[in-house]
Amino acid sequence: MTSYWCSTALLPTGIAERVLVTVADGRFATVETDVDPGDAHMLHGLVIPGLANCHSHAFHRALRGRTQTERGTFWTWRDQMYSVAAALTPDTYYELARAVYAEMLLAGVTAVGEFHYLHHAPGGARYDDPNAMGTALIEAARDAGLRIALLDTCYVAGGIDQPLNEVQQRFSDGDATAWAARVAQLKGAEDVVIGAAAHSVRGVPHDQLGAVAAAFPDVPLHIHLSEQVAENAACLEAYGRTPAQILDETGFLSGRTSAVHATHLTPVDIGLLGSSATYSCFCPTTERDLADGIGPSVQLRDSGSALTLGSDSHAVIDLFEEMRAVELDERLASQERGHWSAAELLRAATTDGHRSIGFEDAGVIAPGARADLVAVRTDTVRTAGTGGSLETVVFAAAAADVSDVIVSGNHVVADGKHGRLDVPAQLAASIAAVTQ
Repeated sequence: MTSYWCSTALLPTGIAERVLVTVADGRFATVETDVDPGDAHMLHGLVIPGLANCHSHAFHRALRGRTQTERGTFWTWRDQMYSVAAALTPDTYYELARAVYAEMLLAGVTAVGEFHYLHHAPGGARYDDPNAMGTALIEAARDAGLRIALLDTCYVAGGIDQPLNEVQQRFSDGDATAWAARVAQLKGAEDVVIGAAAHSVRGVPHDQLGAVAAAFPDVPLHIHLSEQVAENAACLEAYGRTPAQILDETGFLSGRTSAVHATHLTPVDIGLLGSSATYSCFCPTTERDLADGIGPSVQLRDSGSALTLGSDSHAVIDLFEEMRAVELDERLASQERGHWSAAELLRAATTDGHRSIGFEDAGVIAPGARADLVAVRTDTVRTAGTGGSLETVVFAAAAADVSDVIVSGNHVVADGKHGRLDVPAQLAASIAAVTQ
């Protein structure tokens, strides 16, 4: 049995001092407050539950710093993304994803939802193992030290009534039935959730969305929704309904579903997501990087749609920035302050985030939960003098302020360093392999 002593920690009842936790079999066995550390491992600053990064495209990390020199939109950026997708193999994807997941760990992320659609070889040819790319991602997460929900994504069209382009052929199984047959070969584990996803109403035709939703009824189900105005316009022209209305009528919306981005919604769309208890996964750093827009976070919350967060294209990997961006973007849109509290935003990044990717027993420091801890320093140039409150963590701290990360009881990051990898060197080498 391992024990950790936290000078201050966020418990379900609030912030407590002198907290001693014991860990057995990867879970919290006991949680005590106002006790001496004894011989426990000591964690300073404010210790919070592990963070859930609910929407990731690991290979997009290779684009950081390479897409900022030209004016454009999401659609011009997408062409650059395709060039990286075209270059990846199972081996190079493993190397890149392992480094990206290690970067997430350094930022306090203990579980990732990987929205995985890069399935096949160039031209759409199948690898000998049809899940070679997905397996590479699972092994990358394990070797980096975090849990993964592999959200295997159905992608069969290049757009509404549009054929696949050359690179998109790597993404496609042909139809939803063939996609489901391949995904059924993947196996979950204690540290792996096999989830399902449809890329979007652009990537999966109306008549196949229901098959995707029904294929695996007990797993997390994700989809990109209304990320772009052009997507909404194309959907309205083709079907006479918004993307959210299409998802509603095909049985896609439910309490296990996450609508990623949910940026350009009508009041009817917001009501559909809320009444079905669908999660809304916002990715603010990507949405602003790609000039996508600001989603209606407050209206979604008030309608019954819980907020979760992701770093998506990894313009940055910093869940603290994603948290505060939801509130700060809302301030810009409304010209008013105080829409989201620090506690609400932290819940999105912990408890609700983990639930949305299938790790319902994570995101809280309590007996029986997965033993994930993130120590955030409160004495850095960003956090010193702020009082060490939840507001400090959400509105002042950054990924660089994370000192220690424990995942299922394993001390993976200590004193700001990953215990297994030289992360900057691994990132540089793996990105060079697919961009040169």
